[in-house]
Amino acid sequence: MQCRVKLFARARDLTGADEVSVALPDAATVADLRRALASAYPALAGLLKRSALAVNNEFADETLKVPPAAEVALLPPVSGG
Repeated sequence: MQCRVKLFARARDLTGADEVSVALPDAATVADLRRALASAYPALAGLLKRSALAVNNEFADETLKVPPAAEVALLPPVSGG
């Protein structure tokens, strides 16, 4: 399945895109998605380790299976003060 991932903040800066797409096998987990993103977009690899992923507007743990046509967002850590 094709999975589209919305990007924000630093992730958007690193890729130059608001959204990217990666191919995932059926029944892929969030951990599989992280690996696929790191492979397809090496500039994101370091940031992915510190970022949260949301699937259908809810924070997702690594074992969650990504449903087909899910809305996925990569949420980099926020800093500031």
